[in-house]
Amino acid sequence: MGDASLSSVIAASDLSLTFQTGDGPVHALKDVNLTVDKGDFVSFIGPSGCGKTTFLRAIAALEHPTSGTLSVNGMSADEARKARAYGYVFQAAGLYPWRTIGGNIRLPLEIMGFSRSDMDDRVKNVLELVELAGFEKKYPWQLSGGMQQRASIARALTFDADLLLMDEPFGALDEIVRDRLNEELLSLWARTQKTIAFVTHSIPEAVYLSTKIVVMSPRPGRITDVIESPLPRERPLDIRDTPEFIEIAHRVRDGLRAGHGDEV
Repeated sequence: MGDASLSSVIAASDLSLTFQTGDGPVHALKDVNLTVDKGDFVSFIGPSGCGKTTFLRAIAALEHPTSGTLSVNGMSADEARKARAYGYVFQAAGLYPWRTIGGNIRLPLEIMGFSRSDMDDRVKNVLELVELAGFEKKYPWQLSGGMQQRASIARALTFDADLLLMDEPFGALDEIVRDRLNEELLSLWARTQKTIAFVTHSIPEAVYLSTKIVVMSPRPGRITDVIESPLPRERPLDIRDTPEFIEIAHRVRDGLRAGHGDEV
């Protein structure tokens, strides 16, 4: 891969991943080549079964490629996981109902053996980052779905990894809440300078959030287009009404159609 794996946060070269099942092999990813640079906000979009989540899980060393190479911060995915190089936000908030919001956010730090004072400082800081200051002693059931998902993002930010992996974190939320969290996520990204890899099914969400949009096709999961966004980093919601935004959305839709026959 040359120097790309050293200078990039994520570098995949000819990456393939096949699951062996009782019904025969399932080709989840095939010949994926992609570079994600520091500070990028990269969205992965495509229909169900196109390998978006599988690729995210491979970055997190939760799945292991069958062939090709993958580096995260210049290391193997396994080494990056041991070095705690990323935070992971799942589709569901996944908060323990018997723990307070502060207790849920503190959990990874407890597992890592941080001191109590360090934990307290970090929890306070990330709650402020996701605009949940004052909710530390509340329980998950006392928070709305959007607030629970913010708490999940806060938990992924606690140990201050440079890379944030997000698997459809807003997919279950209504459109108004989703819009608000999209705005908040862009603001958080601008303030923290994180690199974000974000899986979504929503074309407007992908175009609104990203510096780079990766369009994927159904199995075998392949990249059909990589779109470098010309939009400015400062993005009010009404940017979605501009010709530039609509043009990118059309290109994403065309890429999805090209990879999916006439089904999209």
